[in-house]
Amino acid sequence: MNKETPKIDILVADASHEVYVDQILDTISEAAKKRGTGIAKRTHAYLATKMKEGKAIIALDGDKFAGFSYIETWGNKSYVTTSGLIVHPDYQGQGIAKQIKDHTFTLARVRWPEAKIFSLTSGAAVMKMNTALGYVPVTFADLTDDESFWKGCEGCVNNDVLIRTGRKYCICTGMLYDPEQHKGEPTPLDVFQKIMKTVVSRGLV
Repeated sequence: MNKETPKIDILVADASHEVYVDQILDTISEAAKKRGTGIAKRTHAYLATKMKEGKAIIALDGDKFAGFSYIETWGNKSYVTTSGLIVHPDYQGQGIAKQIKDHTFTLARVRWPEAKIFSLTSGAAVMKMNTALGYVPVTFADLTDDESFWKGCEGCVNNDVLIRTGRKYCICTGMLYDPEQHKGEPTPLDVFQKIMKTVVSRGLV
């Protein structure tokens, strides 16, 4: 008999989800080691704050952690990134990453509708998801010049490449979603309604 696919809840995280932070950090770290790629280091306090601020999406199977991603704002909120996308190994291959990506993208568009949304990634799967959402490859010069963002790259094993090239390029690919180029395009209705209900009830907009 085939194992039944679990019902995964995709939620805007809040303070109650801080209990999952250490597991999230461990899962992100192990995934980076397995891929042999770099990673921007984040602390328990940093991710907990993202949850409290309504800037994170968490996927849960009952009370079990299944996946996560968070949002960062830069350049006086004129740029937004959806970062740290991770799915627990027990739940990979079920389309959860795409669901989380759709939710973080929609949350970013709802809360900061004029902001450009960008991504730095070396993963083919993330590039594919970004492309489907309307991101296009860009040079690093098209991304935020906020020094706080680039400082986050210092914890990456590939940071020396970024430094040597004068921050012109690195192992990651820069991708950008410019809302000016997508005016009038709809957001998936079910995700949009769910996100709107949450952000309004929590006073996030």
